[in-house]
Amino acid sequence: MHLNEAQKDKDYIVKSIGLPFETERRLQALGMTDDTPIRVVNRKGKGILVVKLRGTRFAFGYNITKNIEVEEAPDEQQQ
Repeated sequence: MHLNEAQKDKDYIVKSIGLPFETERRLQALGMTDDTPIRVVNRKGKGILVVKLRGTRFAFGYNITKNIEVEEAPDEQQQ
């Protein structure tokens, strides 16, 4: 599934990022790499999400969230 389909207050694991090179490198510099846990804090409209990533909150628009593949985190990883 893609991040834009994620539900609020659930934990996910980043599986892959399919964005242009510079954008993908920027997200990696912020800490979003493969197998990183991520929590959806809030949803704002179509695919716009506020997420918690490595202790920091970020807002991502639809054009970014639709290109990040995630899977639900196992129950023992959820906060």
